[in-house]
Amino acid sequence: MKQKSILGDYNMLQGVFDEMMAPGKVRDHYAKFISSFTGLKDAEVDSKNELAQKLFMTQGITFTVYSSGEGIEKIFPFDMIPRIIEASEWDYIEKGIKQRLKALNIFLKDVYHQQFIIKDGIIPASLIYSCPNYLREMVNVDVPFDIYSHISGIDLIRDHDGSYYVLEDNLRTPSGVSYMLENRNMSYRIFPNILPENKVRQVKEYPELLVKNLLALGNEKSSRPTVVLLTPGIYNSAYFEHTTLARLMGIELVEGRDLVVQNHKVYMKTTKGLKKVDVIYRRVDDEFIDPLVFRPDSVLGVPGIYHAYRKGNVAIVNAMGNGVADDKAVYSYVPDMIRYYLNEEPILKSVPTYKMENQDERKYAIENIRDMVIKRTNESGGYGMLIGDCATDEEIATFIDEINKEPRQFIAQPIIKLSTAPCYIDGKLQPRRVDLRPYALYGPDGIDIVPGGLTRVALKEGSIVVNSSQGGGSKDTWIID
Repeated sequence: MKQKSILGDYNMLQGVFDEMMAPGKVRDHYAKFISSFTGLKDAEVDSKNELAQKLFMTQGITFTVYSSGEGIEKIFPFDMIPRIIEASEWDYIEKGIKQRLKALNIFLKDVYHQQFIIKDGIIPASLIYSCPNYLREMVNVDVPFDIYSHISGIDLIRDHDGSYYVLEDNLRTPSGVSYMLENRNMSYRIFPNILPENKVRQVKEYPELLVKNLLALGNEKSSRPTVVLLTPGIYNSAYFEHTTLARLMGIELVEGRDLVVQNHKVYMKTTKGLKKVDVIYRRVDDEFIDPLVFRPDSVLGVPGIYHAYRKGNVAIVNAMGNGVADDKAVYSYVPDMIRYYLNEEPILKSVPTYKMENQDERKYAIENIRDMVIKRTNESGGYGMLIGDCATDEEIATFIDEINKEPRQFIAQPIIKLSTAPCYIDGKLQPRRVDLRPYALYGPDGIDIVPGGLTRVALKEGSIVVNSSQGGGSKDTWIID
């Protein structure tokens, strides 16, 4: 029987939580999908898998890997077996993310204004002022509706006992949402009947929710606000996403050279002359956004845009200076922020984090480095990281040397046994490590989280690094009632 061969070969990893299998049986929320999937003939399954890969190729669903100074464009690997989460579990995740974002947003306002959290001794001033992403240019700048992080991607992982942890907060220009949308489109192509049977919640309203929030920011400035998406251009690793989102939202995709500032107002160059811009969803990093204020060599931004923003003549999403809140050393204080600002206990757990500036914590982390992941506090994409149990003695020695030289630039966390989900590899289901990035939209009416998110998967056997830049792929995420 097909079912036996597919599940009979499925070897759960020792001491790791598996999303699909409990010891000896398929979990209830996977049962309906597995029953439908195992009812397909081998040739049918293979042809669906081939179709998915071909469609990703023909639709140009790509990302760029930067190695040896070259940008290599690659097809984003897609695994057709969905990651399935029960609605009750999703409700818990949603509550936890909303709580966390409320606290982080208040923190951003506080840290750029009164700084009560520093004065009350909850967070050391030295930690904030030594953060390279703390922008002094944002001190005492009022932002519309006091919302700093309109779009967030919160990375979640599960430990061996199935409990969720927040791995990191992405509050600057989080990427990957276009892959979430494309993954769902792909699921509809290859499993057209199975999705409705499983009552899978929709993710397609994301662009609609986002553009609604962007227009709400512009309504104060104009009865018919103009919203644009500012991209660094075709060589950016997420350019596919920028074009997709602009198209789905029905807004103009612009580069820095398409915009000009006059009298502290931003205008877009069009064939009919200049058109005033009210809201900019920017995918250009802080340091490149205005060469008159930040990096003078930047050709990606718009000269004068910072002062137009300061004067309240244009809304920029996300706000500048958010990087101070997703610094990996500041991350360890988020539970304290939740208690301090909201007077609540954190719903979602944080991974225990050792700050290398603290001598005792540094000593402990170095002594136990084989059981630790060492991360640079301001790197992303899986770069600048050491995984202790699979690093060479030479790599460890180099990292220890660097930690001792610049302790503020590093944190250590115990290696968490990321949960596994089934992937269709070499004609059978195999467990691979996964994380989850739900996307939250913070607007004047509150926080919306589309039910799903991007499940990233470490496709290399034995790997725990899910980043696409490090050989990872993704799968559709189904929230089922």
